[in-house]
Amino acid sequence: MRYLLVFVTGILFSQNIAFSQAPVQYSSSEIYHSLQKLNFLGTALYVAAHPDDENTRLISYLSNEVKARTGYLSLTRGDGGQNLIGPELRELLGVLRTQELLAARRVDGGEQFFSRANDFGYSKHPDETLEIWNKDDVLGDVVWAIRKFKPDVIINRFDHRSPGSTHGHHTASAMLSVEAFDLANEANSYTDQLEHTDLWQPKRIFFNTSWWFYGSEEKFRKADKSNLLNLDIGVYYPILGSSNNEIAALASSQHLCQGFGRLSQRGTENEYIELLKGDLPKDKSNIFDGIDTSWSRIEGGKAIGELLYPIETNFNFKNPTEHLPDLLKAYNLLQNTSDEHWKTFKSKEIKDLISQITGLYLEASSTTSSSNPGGEIKINIEAVNRSKANIVLKSININPTQNELSPSITLSPNKKENFELSIELPNSTKYTSPYWLKEKGSLGMYRVDDQTLIGKPETPRALYAQFELDFDGTSLTFVKPINYRFAKPDKGELFQPFEVLPKATASIADKVLIFADGQSKRIPVTITAHTKNVKGTVQLKHTEGWELETKSESFEINKEGDSQTIYFTLAPPKDENQGKIEPVLTLDGQTVNNELVTIDYGHIPKQSILLPSEVKVVRLNIQKNGEHIGYIVGAGDKVPESLKQIGYIVHTVSPEAISKGSLDKYDAVVVGIRAYNVIDELKFKQRYLFDYVSNGGNLVIQYNTAGRWSKQFENISPYPLTLSRDRVTDENSAVDILAKDHAVINSPNTISTSDFDGWVQERGLYFPNQWAKEFTPILSMKDAGESAKRGSLLIAPYGRGNYIYTGLSFFRELPAGVPGAYKLFANILSLEKNELTSQSDIKG
Repeated sequence: MRYLLVFVTGILFSQNIAFSQAPVQYSSSEIYHSLQKLNFLGTALYVAAHPDDENTRLISYLSNEVKARTGYLSLTRGDGGQNLIGPELRELLGVLRTQELLAARRVDGGEQFFSRANDFGYSKHPDETLEIWNKDDVLGDVVWAIRKFKPDVIINRFDHRSPGSTHGHHTASAMLSVEAFDLANEANSYTDQLEHTDLWQPKRIFFNTSWWFYGSEEKFRKADKSNLLNLDIGVYYPILGSSNNEIAALASSQHLCQGFGRLSQRGTENEYIELLKGDLPKDKSNIFDGIDTSWSRIEGGKAIGELLYPIETNFNFKNPTEHLPDLLKAYNLLQNTSDEHWKTFKSKEIKDLISQITGLYLEASSTTSSSNPGGEIKINIEAVNRSKANIVLKSININPTQNELSPSITLSPNKKENFELSIELPNSTKYTSPYWLKEKGSLGMYRVDDQTLIGKPETPRALYAQFELDFDGTSLTFVKPINYRFAKPDKGELFQPFEVLPKATASIADKVLIFADGQSKRIPVTITAHTKNVKGTVQLKHTEGWELETKSESFEINKEGDSQTIYFTLAPPKDENQGKIEPVLTLDGQTVNNELVTIDYGHIPKQSILLPSEVKVVRLNIQKNGEHIGYIVGAGDKVPESLKQIGYIVHTVSPEAISKGSLDKYDAVVVGIRAYNVIDELKFKQRYLFDYVSNGGNLVIQYNTAGRWSKQFENISPYPLTLSRDRVTDENSAVDILAKDHAVINSPNTISTSDFDGWVQERGLYFPNQWAKEFTPILSMKDAGESAKRGSLLIAPYGRGNYIYTGLSFFRELPAGVPGAYKLFANILSLEKNELTSQSDIKG
């Protein structure tokens, strides 16, 4: 494991500047691994739809065994999924999953790319997917990725020939990739891209198949495999002290918010890829067979190879610095080639190798974690040459400022050189928020107008240092991002991204405010300063029909990081209404309408996201019974906060604290989404939950995914209940009320089909498809072309209480402020106790 961890922080990450922003140190074996990759001139692109779709085994194999430059194009950032480790959903989940993908690539050695497609949720057919995504734009993004990355081979994760058999995003990703394979080399396709890149024709495109796509292992064994390549991706890397499968397992385990942590694997394993277009390799174990991947593929490359191949053959692990003269000669020869693509990429690889073999340490760090356009910061600079090579530090430039140092000093062996610079950020410096969130997009697309940004995993850093060094007459420039370097007593040295932020931001904690009656509410607006001595005014913009007592207030905050809360009194309209409020700051004549959201988990760099500081306000005529709700938190949702909005007192219930009679004080108990999937302790508490219902309580179980729990969870219901993968993804699909006379439809709020208007992303998911006669199905709904699904809301009396199972996506609808969802959930919680006619009516 020690070697694997060294490997994770080492050579495979030279393309990424980021995990916790810590500078990467290299061992001789890792340097040698870099050299092997330098001497392979071949590129592979893996294409799929979401974070976690990628085959990390194959990506790692191509990167570390084949030594190819390998990329993963994920069409979406996974914005429409769920989150097992925190509350982030939608665009914030997309930011989190983007960073988890980058963490995975730092492990398996790949590079990461995206399109502008937004993961709008589960889709049952690629036709629906491509309509919502805007096919032409996403196809253009795939063409752009191919033209920029210039892969020799493309591998699709999914089959483009099987629409409707799996997630529509999956099939669509393959369909677009197959179409883009040819379009990337057509001069009349997406001509505006050609201002920034050239045409490119990949040699081959494959489908990463397996027995699963054939229906069974037996069918796959009998299948014609003449068009398939078989790769043994279980190879062991002695120089890295790890097998490919171990690396792949660690890479996929970076997807923590999706619960993809898994055991490592070892040993031989076959991976199959089916040729779709291009010529079939004669050697079916070599995906690049017949493609020149030597230095000879580029003009002047033969002479470069004659310098670099002997270094690989005779590499000096004890003193790799002895290879510096030949690396410098190869670099200078490479500058004469006319192949700009390979010259750019391989020049960077050679420079990285030169830095590695000389133990060169270059760092530029800020003494503060953030600043503002026009703000002043101090930069600490460190340079160390940990070899006997003759290296002169000529200059240090901090871009995009005009600050420069020209030390022109020789970096003596292992002697640290330190410098300080005080700089002022230009007023034009852009904030370092995710670029794809800066403009309002559509349901299926993020808006990005700058062509050069499309596909990038992150916003380019706003501030970086350029170190110009001379190596025996050869001048090389190394670019390092400005980071914030600090230490904590319990964690040691830490690095995080340096951020450029507004001077202040304003936020309202609740993103939906429900006015359940005609009473006014005091709205707390929290203003946070991101510099010293901030003062200005804040006003609360609002939709017509809502009224404020005061239009604006002044504020003054002296300390950076401090906050001040100002209250506005907002009165709702008399009738039901949906509107919006937005706090707007005026600072030095400029307006700021953003709030700052941070995402800070240990496995990714800290993320700072600037979002529009908007809040939905809803005037809702709603009735409810009961007051105290017990909530067992599952995979994480904002349902408890939503219930508080309509006057419930919500108590978080720890599963460990559940015992006989401990739940009886609650008017209803709600189990959070996927609780049975993520909380093992519940398997010991099920009998107490059933006792609670039997004694007159309402128990609400929100959706779980079948098959992802212990067998001891098979009886999550007091009656037989079978979960399925049934779901209704069209949030506008018609809803039929089956049990029109049931209390949940009539009391205390009357529910009609209009209450299902305005739902977001979906109706619901993982509905039961079989249930005991004691259950009453309340609703029926379906997606186009499918049979009706009756399992979205099931209610069964049990003793004096009610057991409720629902796959309706309340965890999305309540935080989105959907009025009908609030009314229906209030009715569920308000169900009355059942009258017992005899002792035998008490089940259990």
